[in-house]
Amino acid sequence: MAENRKYQKTLVACYLGFVTQAIAANFAPLLFLTFQTTYGISLEKIALIPGVFYLTQLVIDLGATRFADKIGYRICVVASQVVSAAGLVLLAVLPGLLPVPFLGILIAVVLYAIGSGLVEVLVSPIVEACPFENKESRMSLLHSFYCWGAVGVILGSTLFFAVFGTEHWRILTLLWALVPLVNVFQFLTCPIERLVEEDEGLPPRKLLRLPLLWMMILLMVCAGAAEASMAQWASAFTESALGVSKTVGDLAGPCLFAAFMGLSRLLYGTMGEKWDLTRAMLGSGVLCVACYLVASLAPWPVLGLAGCALCGFSVGILWPGAISLSSRKCPKGGTAMFAFLALAGDLGGTVGPAAVGTLAELAGDDLKTGLLTATIFPVLLVGTLLALHRRQKHTTRS
Repeated sequence: MAENRKYQKTLVACYLGFVTQAIAANFAPLLFLTFQTTYGISLEKIALIPGVFYLTQLVIDLGATRFADKIGYRICVVASQVVSAAGLVLLAVLPGLLPVPFLGILIAVVLYAIGSGLVEVLVSPIVEACPFENKESRMSLLHSFYCWGAVGVILGSTLFFAVFGTEHWRILTLLWALVPLVNVFQFLTCPIERLVEEDEGLPPRKLLRLPLLWMMILLMVCAGAAEASMAQWASAFTESALGVSKTVGDLAGPCLFAAFMGLSRLLYGTMGEKWDLTRAMLGSGVLCVACYLVASLAPWPVLGLAGCALCGFSVGILWPGAISLSSRKCPKGGTAMFAFLALAGDLGGTVGPAAVGTLAELAGDDLKTGLLTATIFPVLLVGTLLALHRRQKHTTRS
């Protein structure tokens, strides 16, 4: 019991790490129109900002397979909070100092995207290495803090802008930077264990030869795509389906989606020891298919909104569940495995929304058609889980 209490500080630091990632991923998109009016940046250029953010994360995910174990968890995770804070501070000041404001925004985005990528790779194995029971539940609860962070960023920023006006966005940016800055000291002082000893973990080359890893990678790609396809188009979908303002669209779309996703992870985090993880993920995958179909085919806008919100609940345990399954089935995967999984999830999170947008445009800017085609991601996920289940039963019999 005393041992567990010692690692509570580690848990808090990891929770705040995911809140930091939520700030990095969700705050700048709230300022896109502000950037356009303040600095005269075209929407075409502004559209590059999310691409730069996620591309940077993908590069960090890939690079972490080589350097994270060599440098050490503590140095890397402290660096993640330092560069996240620095990126947010520079977002507030650099565009006004440089002759090309857009360049200042991109420099800031790259910095906090580096921090976000490091968080994604490192925080899960840090928690996995802690001597806790019911690690699947711990993992789900951990990932719920990304959802609560997203809800907090959207609600907090909306309230701040309503009270003080969008012209004071720089002050709010500096306030959000305090979260990773405070967390630097948490990670400096909390106990951090290695997931596996350096000479015990499988090297990346051997990992990539395992058929099981490729099944887990496919699972993560589908989980990331199923989550991000709805999350990133939720605001636009709500505005077009319900005909509401952007503020209401942000609150009823991505905010509601994130809240339901957080609720799903919280429920599994508190009661997960009573459930079979694979069956819970299968049920969530089937529900996700149903939610995409309801959102895209519902004849009434309110029913479409309900499908969008419940989709958040359905995808909640898919990402952390895939990580827990991988850790259970490949205990010697080490940091490299977590990095490959993060890379796969980010790849799905990049490809999924892009596919929705492209197919919606081909259908004459029909977002419902784009979302309907995205149903393929949860369908593939369910198929992969069934194949894993059959593989496990065959192995048990053998």
